[in-house]
Amino acid sequence: MPPVDRLSAPLARRIALAAQGLADARPSGAAGTRALRAMVERLAVVQIDSVNVVSRSHHLPAFSRLGAYDRGLLDGLHAPRHDVFEYWAHEASYLPVRLHPFLRWRMAAAEQEAWGSMTRVAREQPGLVADLLDRVRTGGPLRAGEVGGERPKTPGQMWNWHPGKAALEYLFFTGALTARSRTAGFERVYDLTERVLPAAVVRAPTPDRPDAIRELVRTASRALGVASETDLRDYFRLSPVETRTAIAELAEGGELTPVQVEGWGRPAWLDPAARRPRWARARALLSPFDSLVWERPRVERLFGFRYRLEIYTPAAQRVHGYYVLPFLLGEELVGRVDLKADRQAGVLRVQAAHVEEHHPAPGLVADELAAELRLMAGWLELDDVVVAGRGGLAPALTRAVGG
Repeated sequence: MPPVDRLSAPLARRIALAAQGLADARPSGAAGTRALRAMVERLAVVQIDSVNVVSRSHHLPAFSRLGAYDRGLLDGLHAPRHDVFEYWAHEASYLPVRLHPFLRWRMAAAEQEAWGSMTRVAREQPGLVADLLDRVRTGGPLRAGEVGGERPKTPGQMWNWHPGKAALEYLFFTGALTARSRTAGFERVYDLTERVLPAAVVRAPTPDRPDAIRELVRTASRALGVASETDLRDYFRLSPVETRTAIAELAEGGELTPVQVEGWGRPAWLDPAARRPRWARARALLSPFDSLVWERPRVERLFGFRYRLEIYTPAAQRVHGYYVLPFLLGEELVGRVDLKADRQAGVLRVQAAHVEEHHPAPGLVADELAAELRLMAGWLELDDVVVAGRGGLAPALTRAVGG
């Protein structure tokens, strides 16, 4: 079937921003639980990461879209409300509880879907896995730090878990356990899923895998607005074959519209219900793990913005900095800043600031970015914004912040 529509690059960009809740100016007033719940439902996936250079990564998307808010309210959607649950979606993520049944196929396929020490401990130490499940069942919630065991003496830190932690993570992946809450140090507290999630969710029937994949692709299309096949697949990390099948079925049912997007050079799919704004009025700093920018090739297609996370790049080889947040102004990504919340000194440090090459109004970018940084500092309960001298935008930003 030939594409029924052609989208200009600016229109595709605005559709994507609107789908992500970033086309409009922020609402006035502090966001409450209802607005936060609606944001999570709109995005469907809010990625979790332990990096706390500015704030926990799952806190930033709500600030980007809603402005200053009580972070405790967002955490409260997870515990004690359990309107959201933790699972492996794009990466470790918060998701609306309605999606739990649609991810049970991944839980059931843990031997194929999980990785590393999780599957290894299940194969090599099944008794440990069974004992820990029984310990949680009879003794209540459990942290990995309460299990004990030594981490393997191998290079690397992120996935270098001791066997007890790996066993708990395997049980988490299978869905037998879920995260009841997080400690102040961001450690998972594991409990039986049926003791945590709402009873209606636990009792909901498990869809057949093709039906579940189709719902996940449908959800991704609504969150993205307009997307390539790889964009739709990446949102929940689905397989190519299953994604293509789901796209074909949704298109046949009129739930996806094939389109051509200027400059993309590949087929794209439009959510027929997606908004088509005539302009975008956003102003936001975006977490590196924000769903607007986490798939870097999509960012380049939409915005012509090459973005790489340099946390794991040696300091001397970094181009833009350690924890760099893109700056969205209107419908363009116009700059990037390397930020650090220095809580001891009470300041938000701008360690580097860059404006995109050939931007016609760097002074405007500096003024708008300064306002955004002040808003972020207040939200983080920091007293001031301090700009270092690195990056082409730093001098103008220093003047704007000082003013």
